[in-house]
Amino acid sequence: MRIIGGSLRGRALAAPPGQSTRPTADRVRQAIFDMLIHAAWGGRALLDDAAVLDAFAGTGALGLEALSRGAGHATFMENHPAALAALRANVQKCRVEDRSRVIAADVLVAPPAPSPSRIVFLDPPYGRDLLPRAVAKLADGGWLASGTLIFAEIGRGEALPAMRLLSDRAHGAARIAVWRV
Repeated sequence: MRIIGGSLRGRALAAPPGQSTRPTADRVRQAIFDMLIHAAWGGRALLDDAAVLDAFAGTGALGLEALSRGAGHATFMENHPAALAALRANVQKCRVEDRSRVIAADVLVAPPAPSPSRIVFLDPPYGRDLLPRAVAKLADGGWLASGTLIFAEIGRGEALPAMRLLSDRAHGAARIAVWRV
């Protein structure tokens, strides 16, 4: 697994051992950033100096990819100890500590946000229908604002929050849903 675009392109990322974490595949990450940059509702300017939240961060690949492509700051939220260790190692390896914050917390009990994020990446464990509850909790905690763009990678049959989708695409066993708050 590696960063696929931007200033950190080609940088290898650590992943925790075993099957406890499912890192976002390079091709799925590429599809997410292609949509973000090239879709009619997107654009490269959305990333410029943006505050992004990578919730259920795992290795941090989505937030690190955003930093590599011009985001100003990334907050990573993860609660699994092995994933947290890999995430912290990846932030150090990419030398983005000054533009990152790692929060060791369950997204479903997320702490209040210091300020809303412009872009939110959600990649909850498949098969547990966590997305609607996670979005509600993040909204209650001030992580989302009017205009926040949300990218969610979930299993194909999983529930989505009741919001108007900008995009909903299948990628193998994954589904990428995108909407604006």
